[in-house]
Amino acid sequence: MNTIINRYIFKELWSPFGISMAFFSFVFIMAELPEITDYVVNYQIGLKTVLLLLTYAMPYFLQFVIPMSVMISVLLTFLRMSADMEIVALKAGGVSIYRLLPAVVAFGLIGTLLTAYMAIFALPVGRKATTQLLYDVVVSHVDLGLKPRQFIDTFRNVVLYIHEVDSSTKELKDIYIEDRRSKGATITVVAPRGRLTADAGKLIANFKLYNGTIYQVNLAEQRAIDIQFDTYDIRLDLKHNLASTGKHTERVKDMKLAQLRQLIRSIPKKDERYYSVRLEWHKKFALPLACLSLSLLAVPLGISTRSTKRAYGIGMGLVFFFLYYIMLSAGWVFGESGHYPPVIGMWLPNVVSTTIGAVLLFRCVNEKNVKLRMLPKWFERFRISD
Repeated sequence: MNTIINRYIFKELWSPFGISMAFFSFVFIMAELPEITDYVVNYQIGLKTVLLLLTYAMPYFLQFVIPMSVMISVLLTFLRMSADMEIVALKAGGVSIYRLLPAVVAFGLIGTLLTAYMAIFALPVGRKATTQLLYDVVVSHVDLGLKPRQFIDTFRNVVLYIHEVDSSTKELKDIYIEDRRSKGATITVVAPRGRLTADAGKLIANFKLYNGTIYQVNLAEQRAIDIQFDTYDIRLDLKHNLASTGKHTERVKDMKLAQLRQLIRSIPKKDERYYSVRLEWHKKFALPLACLSLSLLAVPLGISTRSTKRAYGIGMGLVFFFLYYIMLSAGWVFGESGHYPPVIGMWLPNVVSTTIGAVLLFRCVNEKNVKLRMLPKWFERFRISD
């Protein structure tokens, strides 16, 4: 009998899980669209590159989407069973609430394994692939970032103005460059035409200008000169443009477990970098186990009310998951500053969620109502009272 019941519950969990995964994944993808749109507009990347960027970004948001979806699916499943009086029928048949937990635990373990795979293995690979893809896009399409009739300040201490860009010949016309890279001096270059090339290996953008003039002003020395030229090369560093991709600084979030372990042992003192590495290490284990703690919390929340709207169930799940995420974010901030050990910052949300779930489950088993008086009045309209 218990086997049949648990198989039934386990089967019922998958449908809301799939819907939740699709919905929350769509929300996270929408959050990534502004950044992707920026690359589409500035570098005219194609559909294939956009799909690759979304694919590489999936492990990052799936490590949050999976625990959220596990909790929502457990909550909705038990809300439906309560609304259909199935929980009452099981209790009348002598089935304890505790006997319904094996299916939930098994489902939570599957979510834990999936999240662990995303956080430990897929995330570093995805982030590095994203970095490499963005690097290739910026280097190979650096000329597309030059907007005609606009002042461009993407290069450090250099301002560009190009009146016209010939898309077919890649020739630049009526170029104005203000160069403040030399201390105490401002160099202004004006040329009727030029070309832009990029050296991918050295991360250098080279402007080759023709038949122009160089104006150099040094206020400290009260000196100004101008030079006519036939050809003039200005080399600009692309590293600043690629800083957001982290190409030259391997970030903690890009590291695998072995690299994190080695870095923890190599850092001599407990500074901010040490704490961030320790936090990332514990996060890779704490976040997957959130699937178990949140799924156990969802069981008494779903059973507590016999008749509810689904919007109420989704709202309840989101409220508790956001509380979990707020505690996780606070743990990261305080753990990184050294106010308390990183292990506490990352594991405290799981401990709190499991404790609340255990208390609510105990009250639910002993036929004591689970009342959440902290919910605002407007949220109660989504709920149909017993």
